[in-house]
Amino acid sequence: MNDLLAHRGPDGEGTWFHDDEHVAFAHRRLTIIDLDTGAQPMPDGAGNWITYNGEVYNYLELRNELGEGEFRTHSDTEVVLRGYRRWGIDVLTRLRGMFAFGLWDEAAEMLLLARDPFGIKPMYWAIVDDVLYFASEIKALLPFLPTVETDLDAFKDYVSFQFCLAGKTLFKGVNELQPGHYLQVRRGNVSTHRYWEVYFDPDFTRTGRYFEEQIRALVKESVALHLRADVPVGAYVSGGFDSSVIATLASETHPHELIGFTGKFGTDPAYDESAYARDVAASAGFPLEELDIGPMDFVENLEQVVYHLDHPVAGPGSFPQYMVSGLAAKQRKVLLGGQGGDEIFGGYTRYLIAYFEQCIRGAIDGTMGAGNFIVTYESIIPNLKSLKNYKPLLKEFWREGLFDELDARYYRLVNRAPDLSDEIRWSLLSDYSPYEAFRDVFHGDNVSKESYFDSMTHFDFKTLLPALLQVEDRVSMAHGLESRVPLLDRRLVELAATIPADVKFKDGSLKHVLRQSLGGVLPASVAERRDKMGFPVPLQEWVAEAGPVREFVLDLLSSDRASGRDLIDNRRVLAGMQGEHRYGRRLWGFLCLEIWQREFHDKAGEFRKLLEEKEKVLA
Repeated sequence: MNDLLAHRGPDGEGTWFHDDEHVAFAHRRLTIIDLDTGAQPMPDGAGNWITYNGEVYNYLELRNELGEGEFRTHSDTEVVLRGYRRWGIDVLTRLRGMFAFGLWDEAAEMLLLARDPFGIKPMYWAIVDDVLYFASEIKALLPFLPTVETDLDAFKDYVSFQFCLAGKTLFKGVNELQPGHYLQVRRGNVSTHRYWEVYFDPDFTRTGRYFEEQIRALVKESVALHLRADVPVGAYVSGGFDSSVIATLASETHPHELIGFTGKFGTDPAYDESAYARDVAASAGFPLEELDIGPMDFVENLEQVVYHLDHPVAGPGSFPQYMVSGLAAKQRKVLLGGQGGDEIFGGYTRYLIAYFEQCIRGAIDGTMGAGNFIVTYESIIPNLKSLKNYKPLLKEFWREGLFDELDARYYRLVNRAPDLSDEIRWSLLSDYSPYEAFRDVFHGDNVSKESYFDSMTHFDFKTLLPALLQVEDRVSMAHGLESRVPLLDRRLVELAATIPADVKFKDGSLKHVLRQSLGGVLPASVAERRDKMGFPVPLQEWVAEAGPVREFVLDLLSSDRASGRDLIDNRRVLAGMQGEHRYGRRLWGFLCLEIWQREFHDKAGEFRKLLEEKEKVLA
């Protein structure tokens, strides 16, 4: 738990905000101070103060534009502050990087909170008794809430997607500032605004070769910018295409500095992709550190993983990510990763599943020439080998609703609620519809209605990607690591949105244009593979009869506390424990929910007590 969380100001009209990465106090007569160290957030001498988390990679270029003479430090933080002084809120559109910050403008008597376009850095806020609190960790806000409760609408999002939509969090009263948005507090009024949007506007005048050349140039430029650091840099190397490209390009720039890090579950070849990571390291010529992760690592670290995440999100890959980050932290402070490629260029196998169904429908109806059918059933067949490990998903997907409307079919692909039946006490939940919230994103005004592919990737870009980035940030920061993601550069994302779907997804080949552009820098074993699984955890094998994790799971889910949960019937969870398929996420999801409730709901009194103790000291 954080040492200091917050303190109300002396006149009762403001509040100090503090967590591991953010601290601020804002009211009409500004006072900003870090109560742990006594240090003040950065001022610009003109009434603006900033508390900042992140990295702006083009800070040198912005510094030159602003004029060297005005600067007192060499930090990117001061560049953001001086940029605001020159350009106001428009500074946000000039920043290339990851950031979340709070800025007090004394002249305007305004507090500004802002977050980067993709949600690489987190930002949360809550209003309690007319006081606005903000932090980069939800746990920093819990002491100020009147009660620690589950947001029932957000819970329905979680059981459907394993993440929340539209700025909701699983904690009632706590909001997430969405990516590409800023929040203003001025004269008692709170408002949020979007400052950046990605527009899917296909450019049919360009050739595939043109886009490949542009991608190659932009990715190399972005990697070079992300390598700006005062310390040696490393890279996550999973054995997949995206992280391998980033590590290889980084090693070309820093040939004697880069170290790669990877993890594996070595007891089962089905969960060990380290051979591909070794191929990349050997080809690029950088050393590779490997971590063999075992079942006792799961037992000993799962609670810490959920604690650092603040709420259960995404899939079980967060556990091995946490472990590999711990390995990397022993030798590096900054690591590059490949996050974002699947959402930007279309790398998820479910896109292939969705188009396979539409190809069958088009062939039956004789409508293969329609805009939604960018591939033919003949051309997609060679790529269907990618579905080898997805037979359980295919069975569930085609169980009902075959050939329904496109949005309904994709919702069925991403919706995990059908896997849950009696475990959830649905009667206690609200009437809120995750499907309607899904449709709002899927049918966004910024997406062409002609492209099924763009609608699918857009939904994942706006919802799944921020959830994955939250995991990336939290598990790395838990070990004092800074994780950077070069594929999430605004210029690259904006270019990708102009690439026609039949170029990005030619013949049903996932990430086709990205592979064509940068596959040549990789060994053939990685460039040509189509069976990347992410980072699955052998949880089903571990909880099998006499499995090494079975007792841990049984003790956790059969305890009195677990049996008394209002929204979840953990007895039914245990009863169905052995019925899940090999790569399923159902058990993982319920385990994380139970630990999350233990770490935060069951300890609500400890959070409140911490605040009371600090207030006594500061009184």
